[in-house]
Amino acid sequence: MASILERKQPSTSITACFHCGDVCTTATIKSAEKTFCCEGCKMVYEILNENSLCEYYDLDKNPGITQKFKVREGKFAVLDDDNVKKGFISFSDGTTCHTQLYLPQMHCSSCVWLLENLGRLDKGILKSQVNFLKKTVSVVFDSEKTSLRKVAELLTRIGYEPHISLSNVSKKPKTKHNRTAIIKIGLAGFCFGNIMLLSFPEYFSIQAAGETSLYKLFSFLNLGLALPVFFYAASEFFVSAYKGFRERFLNIDAPIALAIVITFGRSVYEILSQSGAGYLDSMSGIVFFMLIGRYFQNKTYDSLSFERDFTAYFPLGITVLNSDGTEKQVPVSDIKVGNRIKVYNEEIIPADAILFLGKAEIDYSFVTGESAPVNKTIGEIIYAGGKQIGQALELEVVKEVSHSYLTQLWNNEAFKENAEEKKVSFVHALSRYFTYALFSIALAASIYWYFNDTSKILDAVTSVLIVACPCALLLSATFTNGNMLSMLGKLGLYVKNANALERMKDIDTIVFDKTGTITRQNESKVNYQGKELNAEQKEALGYLFRQSSHPLSRLIALELPITTKQLVSDYSEEKGRGLHGSVNSLDIKAGSLEYVDVKNVREDVEHGSRVYVVIDNVFYGYFTIQNKYRNGLKALISNLKSKFTLLVLSGDNNSEEEKLRNFFGDRATMIFNQKPEDKLQFIKKLQAEGRKVMMIGDGLNDAGALAQSDVGIAVSDNTNNFSPACDAILAGDHFYAFHKLIAYARAQKTIILGSFIISIMYNIVGLYFAVQGDLEPVIAAILMPVSSVSIVLFTVGMSSLLALRVKKHDNHHI
Repeated sequence: MASILERKQPSTSITACFHCGDVCTTATIKSAEKTFCCEGCKMVYEILNENSLCEYYDLDKNPGITQKFKVREGKFAVLDDDNVKKGFISFSDGTTCHTQLYLPQMHCSSCVWLLENLGRLDKGILKSQVNFLKKTVSVVFDSEKTSLRKVAELLTRIGYEPHISLSNVSKKPKTKHNRTAIIKIGLAGFCFGNIMLLSFPEYFSIQAAGETSLYKLFSFLNLGLALPVFFYAASEFFVSAYKGFRERFLNIDAPIALAIVITFGRSVYEILSQSGAGYLDSMSGIVFFMLIGRYFQNKTYDSLSFERDFTAYFPLGITVLNSDGTEKQVPVSDIKVGNRIKVYNEEIIPADAILFLGKAEIDYSFVTGESAPVNKTIGEIIYAGGKQIGQALELEVVKEVSHSYLTQLWNNEAFKENAEEKKVSFVHALSRYFTYALFSIALAASIYWYFNDTSKILDAVTSVLIVACPCALLLSATFTNGNMLSMLGKLGLYVKNANALERMKDIDTIVFDKTGTITRQNESKVNYQGKELNAEQKEALGYLFRQSSHPLSRLIALELPITTKQLVSDYSEEKGRGLHGSVNSLDIKAGSLEYVDVKNVREDVEHGSRVYVVIDNVFYGYFTIQNKYRNGLKALISNLKSKFTLLVLSGDNNSEEEKLRNFFGDRATMIFNQKPEDKLQFIKKLQAEGRKVMMIGDGLNDAGALAQSDVGIAVSDNTNNFSPACDAILAGDHFYAFHKLIAYARAQKTIILGSFIISIMYNIVGLYFAVQGDLEPVIAAILMPVSSVSIVLFTVGMSSLLALRVKKHDNHHI
């Protein structure tokens, strides 16, 4: 800190603002021996200094945003209006509020650091997280200590005025193509075509034929057409290069900008001095084709991101209540406003809804990271992302499901902090060294041709600066991961993010849960043995079991149909052990023998899983569930055994151990009667031995083990048994092809390496011709986006081809 405060401005005739880097027209605005261009920049510095945040200036030189333009007082007063505020608040429990704001000024690592430390400027801000690519910041704040308006005003004071659009209040803005980019491409293309047309006198040597006046006229018309290309269409290359220089970083736009400047400058000189026609057709062609290539890259990336956020396969189901009282299981994506839905114990509420029936105890840890349940009464709104703890609820949907919101919550850092996710890829550093090498090659080529053939200097230098580009190299991982995540979703494996995908390649041990994971949830055989149950007791049991999301509870509930709604009170459930509640004055406990606490009853482990029943402290009997295993399990295990160490970790008894050994083999490790905490400790033990562990479970009872494992996968059978702790969701009807899906995911590294090789080969070949002066600059400008296209086609093509092979395997299986 002291080193920052003691750092002094260089004594030069032109003084740069310590905060934003702009030229100071006066040296009178000072603070702590620092000079500022305006009072606004000085104020921001003083705010950061008072809050011990001057490390902001250590990360980048002059990283701030100029404060010369004042924001009118009261501009954000509209955010105090409750109706307006609702459009910006994605979650609120009365105190904690979540919002996401777009900050177009965000441009460097210092911005990210400062924006993620907003809590040190306002104690009411609990957390702030930046999405640099989208230039957004997600802010969690305490509404009793601060407000949405104060958050917006704070951001504005430090130079990041949020873009506030009231379209947020009525509807979600649609993604639109970048209009400015399209206008620039159109302008550059128009000018390029006309410059080529007007260059015919030069192409056909009209000057030599005596038509000098026509030649001059066309030359100056070309110059006029080139001006908007140079000053407007190409401006983004100059701005990007300038920002890089200001941060002492040579980005990939620097050589492109230099090539454009050299070509334009040489052309202006030749036309004005009447020594030639210049290279304005090449310059405008360079800009035109570079803009097309950049637009294609951005559009492709945006389309991958859009599909990922909103339309990617998300295998979750929810129970919808029909008007006649019957229940229907539907995908969460089909939920509409006004639907009456039913949410069971431990299930995630997928959309904002009003509570109509039941006692709601909502665990918002999925949203806030705090696990203390929040009680809700009938008529209150419950926000998406909350998890019900207790009896089943009936709710009416007031806002449609947003996959982007669920995905955002799923990727919340609170659920899985992994140091690997924070590592910066070596590929990003490659851009800096690549640019230095590129300038060195261009300089060497210019020196060589200076002594051998000066006519080739311009073509050689500009072609070198344009044709070589690490963009394709840098994009290979992005496009590969994006397309593979999309393809895996369509094949039935929805992976949280690219980091989870990358961790799959290191897995050497796979741990399987049994019930609901390798067994079919709705096809097991259920039998009851014990004292005869009357109609009232059967209906009460059926309604109690319907409150739970456990696979065994669901199976038993299907065998106990109900005719009328029952009132459930004092409901509680212990994961993996049992449940308890009162239904129509009947006190019922059901679960393991240990849970119901019955004496003189021997556990029989030879005939399947058992759920024991006690009604009004009287032991009645038990339900026996004989499991049916998923189709293709034997072939799946056979394929996995040769590549991974396989284990079975079950909370059930060992009644089906013999059957399981037919699948897994006699030497496989199988551990039974495991509580959720036992599973968690077992995963930790395996990791302590140096193993990279993948856990495959049902998503709820295995939440702890899923979170602890290196990769956690929840198996879903169109039910909402989803845990934010998991890294992926596997659709139950694709379970048999899991070995193919894992092999496909692990091919990611091979595809990326292949694209690296193609990119490197392209750069070597392009530079070989460029340094010899045999490559026209306009051709180089065409080849550069072609290289990006080739990488996209390779990564998308290879990942799609491999996905097609997996899909053919699916069709053959069917």
